[in-house]
Amino acid sequence: MKTKAVLMRVLRVVLVLLALGFCGYSLASQWDETVRAFGMMSWPTLAGSFAAGCAGLFVWMLGWRAFLAGLGSPLPVRATFRISGISQLGKYVPGKVWALVTQIEMTREHDVPRLRSFSSTMLAVATSTACGLAVAAVTLPLTSDAALARYWWLFLLAPVMLAALHPRIVTWALDTALRLVRRPPVEHRVSLRTTLVAVGWTVLGWALFGVHLWLLADAVGGDGAGLPFQATGAYALAFVVGLLVFIAPGGIGAREAVLVMVLGPVLPAGAPIVVAIASRVVLTLADLAAAGVAFVMGRGRLPSTRDLREPAPEAGREAGQEKGVTSTST
Repeated sequence: MKTKAVLMRVLRVVLVLLALGFCGYSLASQWDETVRAFGMMSWPTLAGSFAAGCAGLFVWMLGWRAFLAGLGSPLPVRATFRISGISQLGKYVPGKVWALVTQIEMTREHDVPRLRSFSSTMLAVATSTACGLAVAAVTLPLTSDAALARYWWLFLLAPVMLAALHPRIVTWALDTALRLVRRPPVEHRVSLRTTLVAVGWTVLGWALFGVHLWLLADAVGGDGAGLPFQATGAYALAFVVGLLVFIAPGGIGAREAVLVMVLGPVLPAGAPIVVAIASRVVLTLADLAAAGVAFVMGRGRLPSTRDLREPAPEAGREAGQEKGVTSTST
């Protein structure tokens, strides 16, 4: 068992190093474009966009934490942030499964069953996708004719996916999947309250990511009362499309193409690609910052749920000694 734990730690380190390598290559390959894009924007604008991106990542983590607690494995915010911050680097490795694998194995350190961790992550992904489509469907038909003409079929999926988040449907889907792999049904069923809490955090995250993109678009000459809504819808749609492109790490390429298409009519010529590149770099730096903070937090051992439930042997002996002394004295 100890050998397996050591092996998983080694694999995690290798995965993180691999993800950092892909991040570094992505930044280096667009270095000239990035310098040119950042040169068109003020440092306060970039700092505000970076802060909004970091805040969006944080509240999305709270949405996943809500599902994890609803399924029966509540974790402290600190532990959840550490797991999310490190595991999300896996999305930069081609294949999109590495973030999930790392997240599942890291939650095992806190006594979270693998199936429960997998279920909570799938629910979080489904929620972010459904809410992203809903945000795009509400904002873009009124602000972007190009997005409406090309992605109308995705907008129609928004109410269907939102309805599919109902606890009864979620429970049926999870139990069916578990039955197919000959596993018992879920022990804890997701409640409507848990779902609404997770949806609330997710929608707030989309709003923060919209602020992140709006600041960048405004800095390169975007204007109009509808720009904040168009920026929010553009990022939501770009994220969902990037998610559908399975092989591209982090949706690279597909996400930028959608941003250029949606923002093209409201930005000066050449500005949409500048915004798309700046957004990619800013959010990559936000991911790296989250991973860095999570790594520093991990230098001190975080208590597992077993530690919180069971007293340490020393504490037990001390309690027993105190009880013995009390009995003698009486």
